[in-house]
Amino acid sequence: MIRNLWGPADVADYLGVPVGTIYQWRTRGYGPPGRRVGKHVRYKPTDVEAWFEGQGGA
Repeated sequence: MIRNLWGPADVADYLGVPVGTIYQWRTRGYGPPGRRVGKHVRYKPTDVEAWFEGQGGA
């Protein structure tokens, strides 16, 4: 089943961080992998979820 791609606001909502944080992470090479679609950045939900699960944390 194909899921819709997420924009930065969707990723921020999922992770519970401000949208600005998503943009900062992207410029620093951190955070979930995103891809450009024209002038927009889009994220595969499965990539975001896998990145989150790989963070470990307490």
